[in-house]
Amino acid sequence: MEIRQLEYFLAIVDHGGFNRAAAALYLAQPSLSQAIQGLERDLGGRLFHRIGRRAVLTEAGQALIEPARAVVRDMELARSSVGAVRELRSGRLDISAMPSQAVEPLSTMMERFAVRHPGVTVSVKAAFTPREVVEQVRSGASELGLVASMRPLPEKEVRVQPVGEQRFVLVTPPDGPFPAGRPVPCERLAGHRVIAGQRGTGMRQYVDELRASGIGLIIAAETEHRVGILPLVLKGVGLAVLTESWKDLAERVGALVLELSPATSLSIALVSRRAELTPAAAAFLALASEDRQRL
Repeated sequence: MEIRQLEYFLAIVDHGGFNRAAAALYLAQPSLSQAIQGLERDLGGRLFHRIGRRAVLTEAGQALIEPARAVVRDMELARSSVGAVRELRSGRLDISAMPSQAVEPLSTMMERFAVRHPGVTVSVKAAFTPREVVEQVRSGASELGLVASMRPLPEKEVRVQPVGEQRFVLVTPPDGPFPAGRPVPCERLAGHRVIAGQRGTGMRQYVDELRASGIGLIIAAETEHRVGILPLVLKGVGLAVLTESWKDLAERVGALVLELSPATSLSIALVSRRAELTPAAAAFLALASEDRQRL
């Protein structure tokens, strides 16, 4: 059974016969009759009594009217819904993002996307390491991922679109050990207590590399909860190395944000599967590319 056959059946019912239905459908009458005969074979019963030029519904035909209308309505709704998604009048886009990048640049990206495509809902899923982001995208849990890494991403698994860089900064209490307005040489961090993220994150990798180079940092606390780092800094538990995406928020809550010397950055990229993208994902990537070209 095909949706076309049901549409033809309802046309005959609504127009009162085969000839009028064929004219309304711009279809040859023999083709219409053949389609209805095929429908009757599929259903196992006659739908019309042919009485001269008239077509009278059988009991089976009467019973088919309501379910046929429901099926055709549902198909029209499905076509309309698919068209709305294709034209970005509605739909949903799932993005996996690491915590710092969810603060920025994702908030700015989502702001611009919402202005251009207000009918599309963007759902942000948490991922705490580059590996988690890539895996969520590769497995299809998310269509796009926003990732920060100090090392190249595995482009065999996903497509990678660079969107920028973020420098590391040092966040201290307002009465911390370093003066405002001056970059802090990394070697001056020796002996200071720091709050570190979990292994696998860029901020933890940076701290571990400083320690490996002989700078004697003391890890006072480890946390997966990035939002808990600023309160710990303000309470004097330790200093923190964060990406500059946190700068505005840190300064608003009263922390001191200082540059580090030499400057070190994370590469920020959007990743996607190596498959055809939905219109929403393609539009999001295109918008990010426009932003990067303007910079």
